[in-house]
Amino acid sequence: MKASVISIGNSKGIRLPQVMLKECNIETQVELVREKDMIVIKPIRSKPRDGWGKAFSMMHERKEDALLLDEKIEPELEGWEWK
Repeated sequence: MKASVISIGNSKGIRLPQVMLKECNIETQVELVREKDMIVIKPIRSKPRDGWGKAFSMMHERKEDALLLDEKIEPELEGWEWK
């Protein structure tokens, strides 16, 4: 597919078709990588659990990591199947 280079202020840019952006899961940000004489555009995928370790450590330091449910198993819980 050909694309024209257009002026955007003091920079240059290209327009990417919406269909191509959706197919590549590109939403708001991309990573640009130069490989020899090519520019590769990669989607930035967030890591769902990124930063959880640090957050859990901070919770532990503030003593905010108490259990919300009691650990004991209550025999009156009918219909539960433990695997």
